[in-house]
Amino acid sequence: PAPGDSGGALGAALYVYHVLLGKQRSFVQNHSYWGKAYGNDHIGKALSEASVAAENVFDDETLAHLMVEDLLAGKVISLFQGRFEWGPRALGNRSILADPRLANMKEIVNTKIKFREPFRPFAPAVLEERAAEYYDCPDAPERIHPLRYMLMVCPVKEGKETIIPAVTHAGGTGRVQTVRQEWNPLYHQVIKGFGDETGVPVVLNTSFNLRGEPIVNTPSNALNTFRKSGIDTLYMGNFVVRK
Repeated sequence: PAPGDSGGALGAALYVYHVLLGKQRSFVQNHSYWGKAYGNDHIGKALSEASVAAENVFDDETLAHLMVEDLLAGKVISLFQGRFEWGPRALGNRSILADPRLANMKEIVNTKIKFREPFRPFAPAVLEERAAEYYDCPDAPERIHPLRYMLMVCPVKEGKETIIPAVTHAGGTGRVQTVRQEWNPLYHQVIKGFGDETGVPVVLNTSFNLRGEPIVNTPSNALNTFRKSGIDTLYMGNFVVRK
């Protein structure tokens, strides 16, 4: 799921180990959260050094509730949690999230946050158990690994395009990320909470970065991007930073 030099190197090593050396397979990569994590102490220090006021929320249920409230209010939020993603896609640990039901949300995120052309599309993150309600996938979503990594484009089910216009391509497709609770409990809880409130278990997800910059890694990176963009709220570890 990391197309490019990093994924190619790992693939070559695995090919040698399993095919040429005949070693038995003992590992299956079910997620991409293999990067470095930053604890609340590190995050708190970064906030203090930057003189940024933040609210402490030490309960994931409350954090998820606050995020859902922001999304319902039409706000754009950023989520910085746990280990960052290995590969080219932000999958809920270094992500920008928004309401996919708002037709103008694509333009808002592109022009005020990502600073790129307004036609550029965004990806839908959907609960794995409900993906088949919105997308025509070739098999059961839980069996299609590329869907976990936002590496597959699927047709949107007829009638659903108008429900989630901000994450639907002009041709009626979406570059889907399916989310399972065991891989990312907080992210799953946010999408489920949003679905409970709206009937739509889908959120707009794009990488937490500005145009021409890599996806944020450290808390300082996150704060810098938050300041320079139109993101409304930053959820970082157990801290909530608002503008």
